[in-house]
Amino acid sequence: MTKTDVPGVYKRGERYAYTYRKRGRQRWGTAHTKAEARRLKHQAETDVARGEHRDSTRLRFGEYAEAWIAGYQGRTAAGVRPETRDWYRQMLDDRLIPYFDVETGLLLSEIEPRDIKSLVAWLAEQPNPREPARTLAPSTVGYHVAVLRALFADAVEEGVVRSNPTSGVRATIRRAEELGETPSKALTRSQLRRLLDEIPDDRRLFFEFLAHTGLRISEAIEVRWHTDLDLGERPRLRVSRQLRSGRPTRPKSKAGLRTIPLSPGLAARLRALEGPPGTLAFTTLNGKQLNRSNLWRDVLRPAAVRADVPWVGFHTFRHTCASLLFAAGKNVKQVQVWLGHADPGFTVRTYIHLMDDGLGDAGFLDGI
Repeated sequence: MTKTDVPGVYKRGERYAYTYRKRGRQRWGTAHTKAEARRLKHQAETDVARGEHRDSTRLRFGEYAEAWIAGYQGRTAAGVRPETRDWYRQMLDDRLIPYFDVETGLLLSEIEPRDIKSLVAWLAEQPNPREPARTLAPSTVGYHVAVLRALFADAVEEGVVRSNPTSGVRATIRRAEELGETPSKALTRSQLRRLLDEIPDDRRLFFEFLAHTGLRISEAIEVRWHTDLDLGERPRLRVSRQLRSGRPTRPKSKAGLRTIPLSPGLAARLRALEGPPGTLAFTTLNGKQLNRSNLWRDVLRPAAVRADVPWVGFHTFRHTCASLLFAAGKNVKQVQVWLGHADPGFTVRTYIHLMDDGLGDAGFLDGI
């Protein structure tokens, strides 16, 4: 290193180094330019004087993330459920760690808000593992950012990084309507009939069940005889579980715990196949639990292509159920409860376009 005309700043190869003292010990930092080294040196000395200085870390993102998730206890007094921690770990392993350690090579302390924004754009282009022909849903991208918010909040509290780069960053993905598509697209009656006609006979009842009940695919493949299905005089379905990370768990919110009616026709068809109490209502041919990826690849996707509705996914049946409920005169509160939404506002925002056709004409105003 060679001295420069700035006290405490040195030239080292193509970069610059600066020195400052903290707790009686000499500390070093590096910069790309002499001006940057002068600024960082002054900032470090000021932060030390205020007691606000945090030592930058040479930790890779993955090193910290793996240790963090192993001991993560949540950010509230309620703590964190084991299945939520497993879900966070999966997002870290599948995308977040590979992005920061491989795609960018950024150290934990080097990650800035602009890098989080770049991550959001990258995530929006990644294939959906459940439906590989599609990209990750905006909500899934948001969940990844939520994991980073919690991780960096803990890192700041531990003094590992100076600030949280996710603060103020919005996981904004272009909405479907901005791309010229119909948001929350539902099947028309004729499209639904055409699609069901293309579903193999041994799987048709399952997809009719999705359209009737509006269940999420994670809820539908966990439905069990007698425990959840009451096929008596007033047939009902009790929704109390979903499959997450390969194991049954309770819904994320209390609203997910719900009881919805079944039509007499559907109940009769289910009753004809009724199995022992507690066993899965829908299984593979060898009696194992349905795998959503295999079901989409082997059954739904080919049928959707043949029916000329290639955009259909499992969630389309949920949207279709909502549209049928609104068409039958159900109000927002009833649809909210039926679908298990925690917030009626979410129901309105998601399905407002399905309610527009219910306005009718204005002729009645002439009589007032």
